Amino acid sequence: MTGPTLLWLALSTAVFVGANGVLKTYAVKGGLPVLLAALTLFCLGNWIMVQVMRGSGLGLAIALSAVFQLLAITAMAMVVFGERPTPLQLAGVALGVVAVALIAWPTGGKA
Repeated sequence: MTGPTLLWLALSTAVFVGANGVLKTYAVKGGLPVLLAALTLFCLGNWIMVQVMRGSGLGLAIALSAVFQLLAITAMAMVVFGERPTPLQLAGVALGVVAVALIAWPTGGKA
């Protein structure tokens, strides 16, 4: 994965984390403008993901995006919203990281 593709991935992760934060606010407080803001951010995040897919292919892009978002959103849920994952949930996060590491592991051949 190239440097620019990693930057697109980081940007998409930030946008998706923001979108999920706004969506959590909507779930707690409601409000159509809040919902529209979340949906707009999700659309922007998906457009950015297209750039990641162009640079690394569909499978790798989605796998990396999923684990980056998993880690970032779990951290946000803990820090911003005070949520506490159970040990089993944290084990699931760890397994997700291992799974994506295996998917992204360089094979030495051309994909």
